[in-house]
Amino acid sequence: MTSNVDKVRSSDLPAEPLDSSEEVQALFDVLGLQTGALDTVSLAVVRALAHEVLSLRAELKQSQDALSQMALLADIDPLCDVFNRRAFERELVRELARAERAHLPLSLIYIDLDHFKRINDCFGHARGDQVLKDVAALLTRNVRKTDIIGRLGGDEFGIVLTWACLEDARRKVKILQTSIEKLGVGPASEEFSLGASCGCIEWQPGQSASALIDLADEAMFTAKHTSRQQV
Repeated sequence: MTSNVDKVRSSDLPAEPLDSSEEVQALFDVLGLQTGALDTVSLAVVRALAHEVLSLRAELKQSQDALSQMALLADIDPLCDVFNRRAFERELVRELARAERAHLPLSLIYIDLDHFKRINDCFGHARGDQVLKDVAALLTRNVRKTDIIGRLGGDEFGIVLTWACLEDARRKVKILQTSIEKLGVGPASEEFSLGASCGCIEWQPGQSASALIDLADEAMFTAKHTSRQQV
């Protein structure tokens, strides 16, 4: 029976050597191939296979990069450039595990925008969407890279403050509330003040991510119905 190797003829060999690249030679070295001991036909086959391996490796890398990009996009809120709720909760679980191991403080801020419905009613949903984007960008600018921001739904956002106690969180909230209040939300001729009611909770050892979010949500709800623009 004739093998694939036997089918290669000298006339099929390329004019330029196929093992000229450093990648091919590196592959030969890894495999321990002594190319000097091969005849012309065998060397041509090995070179062709080496290029095929490198080509498949490049395709695999592209596929892995594409999958990583798709996974990242699946984590990002489609409107705001922050985590969606699913990804936010996943990252919170990771941070809680780290805080538990290292005995570090961690706090959660739950933010609900005040009067947001009026923006949609008065200026339209396109303007409302832009305000949400502006708020997400504002939050990103005002927290550390180690902190986590997510859109939890509608006009609600969450922030995980790593290495932060309750007082740290309260101080941060005051800064964020002042900045949000200064955001322009309508046409220049319209005076409209946006606000934010916030709930702050410091994590306690043994608390789950879902329990922490629920407590922060309850604290925000209390602040909102006591007096808006509160913590």
